[in-house]
Amino acid sequence: MTKMAQKQVRLGFERDCVEVPLDQIHCPIPLPGGIRESVMYLQIRSSVQAIGLVEPVVVALNREQTGTFIVLDGRMRLEALRDLGAQRVLCLISTDDEGYTYNKRVNRLSVVQAHRMIVRAAERGVSVQQLAEALNVSPGAIREKFRLLDGICTEAVALLADKPATYGMFRVLRQMKPFRQIDVAQAMVNLGNYSIKLATAMLQMTPADQLTEEATSKAQRGGPTEALQRLERELAATQADTRLLEEGYGPASLQLEIIKTHIGASLLENAAVVRWLAKSHPEYLQQLQRIADIKELTSQ
Repeated sequence: MTKMAQKQVRLGFERDCVEVPLDQIHCPIPLPGGIRESVMYLQIRSSVQAIGLVEPVVVALNREQTGTFIVLDGRMRLEALRDLGAQRVLCLISTDDEGYTYNKRVNRLSVVQAHRMIVRAAERGVSVQQLAEALNVSPGAIREKFRLLDGICTEAVALLADKPATYGMFRVLRQMKPFRQIDVAQAMVNLGNYSIKLATAMLQMTPADQLTEEATSKAQRGGPTEALQRLERELAATQADTRLLEEGYGPASLQLEIIKTHIGASLLENAAVVRWLAKSHPEYLQQLQRIADIKELTSQ
């Protein structure tokens, strides 16, 4: 056995969680303004109120004040408990560096994993209304999460299971056939981009024979007409911008010629002005010289 293996591993946290009074837990940094109105905070508070604290708050002993603790992780959970009138909280006590948090390297829950957790909770008898109250969303949003993977092939789900994909991206992916879903999912993984914009762009590039029947009929009904209308709007906007540029070009050119002449013939010929600019604002002097050196204003 090597010396490294013989060394005893030092735990970074106490083995057991303990309940700590809330008034003994402090945080040196205040919460950002408006955090209590954020969606994340409201969901955490609703979850704590509905099912209690699932994950303990991580704290460390406060070296500056005996008998108190500082928060390392779980600040919003702690504030939610305070808002709800709790007196004590279950804590995991760190014995390591106060700047360390055990969540530092944790991968956050993906939408696929969240979908599976919601489905599992429903299978265990949790109602849609209870889930909605715990997550602070509408029952309709919970039902939409249930249907997240409807029409998505298992291979594409496996590729995106632990990726930061969005719910909207899966709605776009659902309009493609399985083989195309796999191609698009693999392309997103390679690019590290899981946005709805990329999914929509790849949907528009998908041949009709790789789309679902519903997506194909929708494209046939509105595709060409909608595309032509969009092109017409963009062309009209471009023409309007061109006219505005043409109308303003003449006066702007005349104004620039007058300014250039004044700078070259008046300001830069005055030695006192040049000395003051060189001493106080050399960057202004440099720009004025560049303007004065313009020989010709192009007509295009």
